[in-house]
Amino acid sequence: MRAVLATRNAHKVEEVRRILAPYDVQLVSLGEFPDVGEVAETGATFADNALLKAEAVARATGLLALADDSGLAVAALNGMPGVLSARWTGKHGDDVANLRLVLDQIADVPDERRGAAFVCAAAAVTPAGERLVVEGRVEGVLIRAPRGSNGFGYDPIFVPVGEERTTAEMSSEEKDAISHRGKAFRLLAPRLVQLGSR
Repeated sequence: MRAVLATRNAHKVEEVRRILAPYDVQLVSLGEFPDVGEVAETGATFADNALLKAEAVARATGLLALADDSGLAVAALNGMPGVLSARWTGKHGDDVANLRLVLDQIADVPDERRGAAFVCAAAAVTPAGERLVVEGRVEGVLIRAPRGSNGFGYDPIFVPVGEERTTAEMSSEEKDAISHRGKAFRLLAPRLVQLGSR
């Protein structure tokens, strides 16, 4: 089954390809469709944004489209940055600045109140408009200074429950096994076969 992932983010494409490797899904990047524009993430929730992107890309490409929206929900920030995670500083995709801003905002928060979760909504939409969305979540805590060089985004400051390492200190395979995106796409994958065969 051929599907297009509604992103040009190479890190994300590589991660989702690894997660879907056990399934019969040939995943292509939105980068292979230069005429398809960026989809504005105007939804109020991760699921809203994932569906907006998948619907637009399915219409534009005529392929089964997969999309996700994910981010960091910090308890001490009332669940923010949430859907604004990639543009928390106001500029989209500046991972280092976004991470520093979150650390600055919770600098005075004691360790026992630094709970956070990575959340991912993964959506699939067929060219005919059939829709499916699932959510994956991993709970953890935020440390005070970045550690590790793997991963991207907020990985260097996020330690999952039951771990001592940040997700940026884990191998790709270790991270995929527990990550919010891994959980969401593993929930979605078995149902893609049914969706794609209709």
